[in-house]
Amino acid sequence: MNYRNDKHGEPVSILGFGCMRFTKNGRSIDIPKAEREIMAAYKAGVNYFDTAYLYPGSEAAIGEIFEKNGIRKKIKIATKLPQYMVGSSQAIDKYFDEELRRLRTDYVDYYLMHHVTDIVQWEKLKALGIIEWIEKKKKSGQIRNIGFSYHGNTKNFLKILDDHDWDMCQIQYNYLDVTSQAGVAGLKAAAKKGIPVVIMEPLRGGKLVDLLPADAKRLIKNSGLGYTPAELAFRWLWDQPEVTCVLSGMNSLKMVKENCKSASTAKAHAFTDEHFRLIDKVRKSINKTMKVGCTGCEYCMPCPKGVDIPAIFRCYNRMYSEGKNAGRLEYAQTTALQKQPTFATQCIKCGKCERHCPQKIKIRKKLVIADRELRPFYIKAGIAVARKYMLREKKK
Repeated sequence: MNYRNDKHGEPVSILGFGCMRFTKNGRSIDIPKAEREIMAAYKAGVNYFDTAYLYPGSEAAIGEIFEKNGIRKKIKIATKLPQYMVGSSQAIDKYFDEELRRLRTDYVDYYLMHHVTDIVQWEKLKALGIIEWIEKKKKSGQIRNIGFSYHGNTKNFLKILDDHDWDMCQIQYNYLDVTSQAGVAGLKAAAKKGIPVVIMEPLRGGKLVDLLPADAKRLIKNSGLGYTPAELAFRWLWDQPEVTCVLSGMNSLKMVKENCKSASTAKAHAFTDEHFRLIDKVRKSINKTMKVGCTGCEYCMPCPKGVDIPAIFRCYNRMYSEGKNAGRLEYAQTTALQKQPTFATQCIKCGKCERHCPQKIKIRKKLVIADRELRPFYIKAGIAVARKYMLREKKK
């Protein structure tokens, strides 16, 4: 495993374990499976584990696993204050204390203001006394490093970056998001100030792997470089010395093994002109087919009317990356034929989803278009028949 230093000279594995996408067993996290994956990553040298208050069951799961295996002091935990839920100074303590209990620890290595999209949110926290609170927690040792995770535009990112003596920050960044959100300009600005940058959504919610257009997959396979789509995306990030750590929501031992292997050999400035030409070609291939820039982060969820927004957009994009039948089949299997339907037509246009979307997608408008393409009249008829049969069978 390769490492890069944080602001205080502590080594951080260039591959971090994103703890938002653990496999579920029913409605709960499959703890034994998550433990096998976490311990495999730990033994391969991963020492950075990222979670958050709002990742269902995640903090409690990793707290249990770290305590059971006696590795808490050998790894670094990053978790986050749900700043969008904070309405008073007392609430800050309430959430933080609850997180410590869940994590079964008395300190957090990296504590982030979660999902910041505007300087206004940071100003609100300052008015509630967050600066003094941070100083107190750092002095007591309960927080080792303070940072923020960001999903707004570059302008606001730079304002927040300059407004506090941050220890680190976390941004969405990949070879499709070079100019969106914080972008490369934000990455370089943070590095210039000596602020380590942790990367989320390196694979764009799978868009740069399983949901790649067939043409893009062929380009990578025939390049002669020997990289898988995921490895190409990770190595593009690690090639940039400004990147400290890249998060991956690893939920299989195969994924852990492959990513750790890549992270053990990746170096900065290793890409040649050949590598960059391939990235440009793949990027152009993707942009020709993508209809909605959804990463599947699920910040738009839950929908008050039960619409499965990420699933609908995933299937819609798949129609144009892998073929219309592939997208519609997945839609029927994962959305339309559920016991409780999650059709886009259930949307009441309340706008709650759009207020929370990091990608600023016009969700209400896009849902109408996606539904029209995923469910033409003959597909609607087929789904209606299938649902009637399915529900009748379940009553037997």
